Amino acid sequence: MKNTDYTKALEIIKRGTVDVIPEDELIEKLKQGRPLRVKLGIDASRPDIHIGIAVVLWKLREFQDLGHTAVLIVGDFTGKIGDPSGRSKTRPQLTDEQIKSNMATYRKQVFKILREDRTEFRYNSEWSDKLSVHDVIKLCSKATVARILERDDFTNRYKNGIPIALHEMLYPIFQAYDSVSIKADIELGGTDQKFNLLQGRELQREFGMAPQIIITMPLLEGLDGVNKMSKSYNNYVGITESPKEMFGKLMSIPDTLILKYFRLTTRLPESEINEIEMSLNTTGTNPRDLKERLAYEVVKLYHSEEDAKLARAEFRRVFREKGIPDEVPTYQLQGKSIWIVKLLADSKLVPSRSEARRLISQGGVKINGEVVKDIDLEIPAERELILKVGKRKFLRVVP
Repeated sequence: MKNTDYTKALEIIKRGTVDVIPEDELIEKLKQGRPLRVKLGIDASRPDIHIGIAVVLWKLREFQDLGHTAVLIVGDFTGKIGDPSGRSKTRPQLTDEQIKSNMATYRKQVFKILREDRTEFRYNSEWSDKLSVHDVIKLCSKATVARILERDDFTNRYKNGIPIALHEMLYPIFQAYDSVSIKADIELGGTDQKFNLLQGRELQREFGMAPQIIITMPLLEGLDGVNKMSKSYNNYVGITESPKEMFGKLMSIPDTLILKYFRLTTRLPESEINEIEMSLNTTGTNPRDLKERLAYEVVKLYHSEEDAKLARAEFRRVFREKGIPDEVPTYQLQGKSIWIVKLLADSKLVPSRSEARRLISQGGVKINGEVVKDIDLEIPAERELILKVGKRKFLRVVP
């Protein structure tokens, strides 16, 4: 590889990263001019991909476009242990059926981002299931308890008297063994995975291999602006959600995250993002306009430009002009009347009656534009009406 080739590749690879450990070894691997094997472990407990997970997947796609191979490690073996990263208690262990179901969904979605011709899907049961008890003991001898306990998750749990199951301490060892088994040149992950990734580097040395390069990507806060994007927190944007749903969700992010979302969730060049950063610091710039641009770019990325235009037009009509969406689900009343709380729960607009009560008490429910104040309201089956919950949920109620 020519000097200019690896210099340009390095610039692309480093964009948006947090850590490159160590950069000089990455340069040496790039100079070799061969396709590198770039590993990414998949959490088998997640059947769906959201734009937070997509941050590292797009980095993997950049490696593919540079001529390298993406090796996705499905943790069907390690999933039965449960990754303790960021956990204050032991994770539930997954069954084979759960892993199989989750990965069937994941595979369909991942190629919205990755190139199929440069992707290997591997299951770590291929090599870990074959280990005998003697092999496991030998493998564990290459790591120390002190080193494992260095990770914050274990340290905090130990200090607070929260149990740490012995099998959890094996997780980083088996994940590291994945890097040995597939001969990884590079491993990607979020910053919360740094400890696990470094374990892979150390174990490769123990097996006489050239240690992998570690590249970490920033974690993306969810729509609440506080927690990491996750389905558990219900603060996510799924890459297979409808254009209108994606657009509406992205318009709700805190203004403080606009720039970070542009950098991590769109494919805009750095020069355009720098212009957006300048406009954020300009008096008179409306953050709402920048969010529209953000939502447009993300919808276009996972759907199409036409879908992005339609979603933007629909959003403006509904939320700027107080209109009603063209497509509103219909709920037909049975009987003479229905209790508002029962209607909200039965129609699935809210997950439970307690949530319905909470929303009504907070003024989050409207009928034909009027706020519902009476939690005991009975709705007569006399005429059609439009029910609105929160900012984006509508229901057409008919007799």
